[in-house]
Amino acid sequence: MQESSVLITNNAVVLGLLAIILGFVFYTSNLKTGFWAKFYRYVPALLMCYFLPSLLNTFGIVDGSGNDVYTVAKYFLLPACLVLLTLSIDLKSIMGLGKRAIIMFLTGTVGVVLGGPIALLITATFMPELLGVAGPEAVWRGMAALAGSWIGGGANMVAMKEIYGAGGEIFTIMVTVDIVVANLWMAGLLFLAARHKDIDARTGADTASIERLIDKVQAFEAEHARRPELKDLMLLIAFAFGATGLAHFAADLLVPYFASNFPELKKFSLHSKLFWIIVLVTTIGLALSFTKARNFEAVGASKVGSSFLYILVATIGLHMDITKIVEAPKYVVIGLIWMAVHVGLLFLVAKLIKAPVFYVAVGSKANIGGAASAPVVASAFHPALAPVGVLLAVLGYALGTYAAWLCGQLLRVIGS
Repeated sequence: MQESSVLITNNAVVLGLLAIILGFVFYTSNLKTGFWAKFYRYVPALLMCYFLPSLLNTFGIVDGSGNDVYTVAKYFLLPACLVLLTLSIDLKSIMGLGKRAIIMFLTGTVGVVLGGPIALLITATFMPELLGVAGPEAVWRGMAALAGSWIGGGANMVAMKEIYGAGGEIFTIMVTVDIVVANLWMAGLLFLAARHKDIDARTGADTASIERLIDKVQAFEAEHARRPELKDLMLLIAFAFGATGLAHFAADLLVPYFASNFPELKKFSLHSKLFWIIVLVTTIGLALSFTKARNFEAVGASKVGSSFLYILVATIGLHMDITKIVEAPKYVVIGLIWMAVHVGLLFLVAKLIKAPVFYVAVGSKANIGGAASAPVVASAFHPALAPVGVLLAVLGYALGTYAAWLCGQLLRVIGS
């Protein structure tokens, strides 16, 4: 979508529209009677925070990829949010969630690694022209890049593009597939989050460890809760944006250092500024959780952090163009089959180990979406669970390059 073809190009106006949408959703979703009460009984409020901004992009009101609002949210609000959400983390309790969280995360990774080759094989049975293509525009090369995005994020996607030499045309197509398919699954996860209690009850999932963590966080907040003063809120802002600024400062030093002295480490995302920012603010937040700063949860640290998170959700939704589904259909089909393998494997393993749907959701988004969306999905279940998404997403960064490279090798064998 060209900037000249959209109605609104002013970033301040775009941000204002997103703020109005969020205010509308939160106001209507808290009404207890009437149409909206019935509406939100079936449609999650978080999904509306994501879907309504997508309409601005779809109908040409705003160019989702041509404004700076998402960049600001990603580089400033996301790190600030992660600091406030990890500030009050009880690391011991999170570790007490047990091995099932790690099992589901690794299952999500395996689902992506195997799903790509399976999707290519299935699609090639009725579209054989996808195989045997030489040169940089080969489908398997673009899929290798997409594997990087779906195990770690955008930095790994670019890394896989360079490693496997994907051409510009096929790379652009796979970016579209990424946006369409990953965002559809994101919407599905938000829908599941609103019904997780019913789903877990029907499947007999063991939610005891999750409930203990939530109860402990709520008990801590109830015990220490007090009316926030202006001083408290300003200190929260100091923690959030001070840590964000420090992370940016360090990242500005670390990225050129590693780029100059260790160029071979680019494939491990060590040349990515966002990678360093996410790792650093998460580390700072975890460090603060061992100090008296943890008591600031009592004055609403996670609530302030969640408000930043909802702005990020709206800006992510702003990138979604629902009409893209009809473009490059054969490639979208590949992405849908790929995602179906990933999702199917997650639910199969969840059933075998009696893992709750929360582990399915966060295990998936820690791979597909990383730190930008894993805490969003986790907090849709409960704000106390957002740090779990953060920690698993960081693990996704660590494993992303290795797993995506392996997926690329499998794709090369099939597609070349």
